[in-house]
Amino acid sequence: MTRLALGVSYRGTAYHGWQSQADGRAVQDALERALSAFAATPLTTVCAGRTDSGVHGLNQVVHIDTALQRPPASWVRGTNRYLDRDIAVQWCQPVAAGFHARNSARGRRYRFVVLESPVRPAIERGVCGWVFRPLDGAAMQAAAAHLIGSHDFSSFRAAGCQSPTPVKTVNALSIERRGAYWRFDFDAKAFLHHMVRNIMGSLLVVGSGRQPPDWMAQVLAARSRDAAAPTFPPDGLYFVGPYYDADHAIPQHTPAMDWLL
Repeated sequence: MTRLALGVSYRGTAYHGWQSQADGRAVQDALERALSAFAATPLTTVCAGRTDSGVHGLNQVVHIDTALQRPPASWVRGTNRYLDRDIAVQWCQPVAAGFHARNSARGRRYRFVVLESPVRPAIERGVCGWVFRPLDGAAMQAAAAHLIGSHDFSSFRAAGCQSPTPVKTVNALSIERRGAYWRFDFDAKAFLHHMVRNIMGSLLVVGSGRQPPDWMAQVLAARSRDAAAPTFPPDGLYFVGPYYDADHAIPQHTPAMDWLL
């Protein structure tokens, strides 16, 4: 058996998240159907990080084990032949048997793209978030600083989260404006369910002037979901992908949505 790693990009609008669903409308379902059709045998995938319904993936990394011997480029072209146009395998490469798409990851990155405009988006619908109030970047950066490091993130945890602990370590949270668009970059070893979307809701409350930056510290200390702002919609949220130790040599960037990077 050979272990292969593949990088997958997808627009999540039409799917019920990454994880396989009974109705077959998850990204994992579509990918495994395509891989199995190409290989002419059932194949299952292990991913680096599950994404929610409506969330997009730039470089989702998965691994599979297979006895089929084909060049990596054949896996890319052959699998994409069976995929809908909103999912595409970007690359494929053999990896060591000890490589694990999820457990070998040193961290994961997410990106939120938000349009600041008095009018809702049309062309960008589904691929960016939207706020109609002007945002204060300095205030949001000051609020974000309270989240860096290891904390109990219970205030930003979904009720159905299955993580054994609410304590997570945020390595970086950067905020940048490009024209009418804001880009929020999150880097952590792991995230709680809805953690990024819940943090975004609170950051935007601060950015719009409805709460001061230090309110974020109060929300964090409360360790209660009721203390934070409502969950921000998934539009504009991208799983940029995992990153690994250099000895795994996994590509950490794909051309998908290059304008976002």
